[in-house]
Amino acid sequence: MEYLVLGALETRQGGVLVDVRGMRQQRLLALLLLNAGRVVPMDFLVDELWEDPPPSARPQVHNAIRDLRRVLAAGEHRLVTVDVGYRLAVPEDAVDAHRFTRKVREARAAERDGRFPEAIRLLQAAVDLWRGDAFAGIHCPAVTSAAVKLNEQRLTALEDLMALRLKAGETSSLVGELTALLAEYPLRDSLRRSLMTALCRSGRQAHALAVYDEGRRFLADELGLEPSPQLRALHSEILADAPGVHDAPERPPARPAAAEDPAPGQRPNCLPHDLTDFTGRSAELALLQEAVARRATGAPLMLAIDGMGGVGKTTLAVRVAHRVTADFPDGQFFAALDGFDESRPPVPPSQALAALLRADGLGPERIPASLEERSALWRSRLAGRRCLLVLDDAATSAQVRPLLPGAGETLVLVTSRRKLSALDGSVSLPLDVLPPGDAVELLARVAGERRVAREPVRAAEAAALCGYLPLAIRIAATRLRDRPAWSVADLVDRLADPERRARCLRTADRDLMALLRASYQYLDRAQQRFSLLMSRQPAGSFDVDRAAAVTGLSADEVEGCLDVLYENNLIRQEAAALFSFHSLVRDCSRLLPEPSDGSGPPADLTVGQLAVTA
Repeated sequence: MEYLVLGALETRQGGVLVDVRGMRQQRLLALLLLNAGRVVPMDFLVDELWEDPPPSARPQVHNAIRDLRRVLAAGEHRLVTVDVGYRLAVPEDAVDAHRFTRKVREARAAERDGRFPEAIRLLQAAVDLWRGDAFAGIHCPAVTSAAVKLNEQRLTALEDLMALRLKAGETSSLVGELTALLAEYPLRDSLRRSLMTALCRSGRQAHALAVYDEGRRFLADELGLEPSPQLRALHSEILADAPGVHDAPERPPARPAAAEDPAPGQRPNCLPHDLTDFTGRSAELALLQEAVARRATGAPLMLAIDGMGGVGKTTLAVRVAHRVTADFPDGQFFAALDGFDESRPPVPPSQALAALLRADGLGPERIPASLEERSALWRSRLAGRRCLLVLDDAATSAQVRPLLPGAGETLVLVTSRRKLSALDGSVSLPLDVLPPGDAVELLARVAGERRVAREPVRAAEAAALCGYLPLAIRIAATRLRDRPAWSVADLVDRLADPERRARCLRTADRDLMALLRASYQYLDRAQQRFSLLMSRQPAGSFDVDRAAAVTGLSADEVEGCLDVLYENNLIRQEAAALFSFHSLVRDCSRLLPEPSDGSGPPADLTVGQLAVTA
């Protein structure tokens, strides 16, 4: 079990979020974590939890401790009762704030010894632990005071990291980061000095002087102060065109491009944002994170997530990637392969490799022309590093294979609508729709919990009519959220009819039927016809004999079509010989155009005839 306080307070068991309900329990846990391993007196807890303690304060603390002990029971850490109070027995590394201070301490020791790359790596790992302001949302005097100190330590660590990266020779790559940091913390003198130095070394002397003038005016207007002596001295050196502010320290000669490492401290993070309303998937998250935890030392690990369109593969992969980022500090990469997009063809591996190499800091003039050379260079750059690579929406194994690492401890997360069985050595996770309870929760989190809670039966109907498919639920919930006059029952009415449902699940930038239809582009005409005819037959599930009777194909031909549809996650296998369509895939299949090549059963076979034939 681990406790995260560098941001909103979170407790995780094996990487899975543990729900600590109620603000009092959260504040109580925060106070215990501030004094982890030490006894916290009851009087202290009462004074912190109440500004004006009620007579029942002590019994309320006892009850909150009991509830908190129940929440923490799944972990190995103990909440111990002693004569005067309580003690939370946890190792230091279980609290991210302790890990942060340890890494900062080790980084400063490395800097004193002249081990600048190691110091940069440790400081970067330390600041990467932060998810927001310390103890965000927890308000009591002791926690607020501790949060202020931690936030200051974070800023100091950031300033030290920027200064070290400058010392290591980085210049233009720092400008964007420093500009954003200075906009957030305009009074931090060290950040302003670092930005001015980076701009000057990048040949942007005028911009460096403008940063100084902006800071001088800000200090005068806000505080009535002049810039610090160090900042004024740097300003004078830039005006005098002193060599020291232009020249970065000498660096060792670069190795050949094929074996070049990223610049010290340059760790690209290209991951998309993690959804704040992510819902469910606890078991899947635990399985994937366990696979990461058990990975073999020194070898890459590949996790392949497959499932029908809209089932949440990318969302899950991104959530996992953000959770394990700290374990892969040498770069986090994301490549959208567009394997299933009606508007454009899949991204060629050569193009994807060029984008990845650029993201890793390689100039366009140094990217080889051929696919083989690009693939070899990419493998060479990943060797010996701990990187994270998300390959999203892959069309085939052949599209993925040139992008894979050869050595090093890189984690690869691949998502696809197909089962990529040709990716040897991968850990496969087939992803299904949400359980009904999680589906209703997602509807509520997007549309509004109070609004949905007023009509629980209708909310369950809406989730069911969306087939418990996350994307369908999200689109439907967004429609409900944006239409205050609608009730959940109004949404259900629009989802009940297939034609109205298709319109309801389409917005200006998302069309569920078009997204599902893209899966059919890789089927031949006979397979498309088979899917069309089987989607029109009235039975919910079917076996090979029924499919043969409906389509007029032989049992062998039916099995061949079923294999293809199953590999493309267009049908489900409910038992060894029983198959079915997801309700929305059935809707989509019915909209397929009739193939005109004369293959398969007659195009004019009606639904009524199908029922008779069956």
